[in-house]
Amino acid sequence: MNEQQPNPQIRTGPTGEPDSRPAHGTALVTTADTPIRALTVLPAHREDVELHTADGLTLVGELARPLGPDGRPHVPAATLVTLHPLPTHGGYMDSHVYRKASWRLPALADLAVLRFNTRGTSSPRGTSQGSFDEGVAEQFDVHAAIEYAEYHDLPRRWLVGWSFGTELALMHGRDPSIEGAILLSPPLRRASDADLDAWDAFGKPLVVLVPEHDDYLKPDEARRRFARVRQAEVIGVDGAKHLWVGEQAVRRVLDEIVAHVLPGHPPLPTRWSGPSSTAVDGTDRTVAPDGTPSTQERPTTTQE
Repeated sequence: MNEQQPNPQIRTGPTGEPDSRPAHGTALVTTADTPIRALTVLPAHREDVELHTADGLTLVGELARPLGPDGRPHVPAATLVTLHPLPTHGGYMDSHVYRKASWRLPALADLAVLRFNTRGTSSPRGTSQGSFDEGVAEQFDVHAAIEYAEYHDLPRRWLVGWSFGTELALMHGRDPSIEGAILLSPPLRRASDADLDAWDAFGKPLVVLVPEHDDYLKPDEARRRFARVRQAEVIGVDGAKHLWVGEQAVRRVLDEIVAHVLPGHPPLPTRWSGPSSTAVDGTDRTVAPDGTPSTQERPTTTQE
């Protein structure tokens, strides 16, 4: 796989050097000690990337990496490889939890965040080749993302699946190079008991965040189903729903991710001292400025 060149509009200058200009679709904010809100974008090195699958497709994505003291990208403490919700129901690489993870976690937790569109899925970043295959051919997409992270020396790789993305993680994510997987709102509709048994034998950590008011699988049923995976940790989240709407729900998800990927890391701060940006121009098309789902540009329904 060829090394990807930084996109000048994301966070690098025309020579490939770090640039102080804000990312495309953001307005620069320099006020110190500001609250971190739904559309806050913290400093990171962001670049457009392409993933290449074993069946010959090109998938589009973005990699956000933490910045070192010199303003250049540095080796992260760990890496999140994200798998988005169902694309036929509005899921894509910019689904709001993942977008916010890429906006915040490089700066707050020294994590790299890889997001991409599975086959046939579109976002402002572009459209991945191929067509939706109900989670079958998407196995090549999962493998391509893991391979990209491994090839680019992104350390301590964790899969993070949301809804349909949890099915992909369970069915296709048992790669020896990953540290484990974190599942958000798993419906367990495509993934079978055989997949759970295989993950049990795989032995890697499996963290399962289940909203109290989930549309498909509530905490008690999730504990029963995931009991087949001896190392699984099922965490019920009071008050949350399948789409993790609202800043409180998003912060809980991000805190849980960081706590499991980086044991001992303190809870994420809710304020930021230093330069930041605010997303504009619809760059997060699954949330409105108040943090609720937006239906103006891209309707998002329940995503299984």
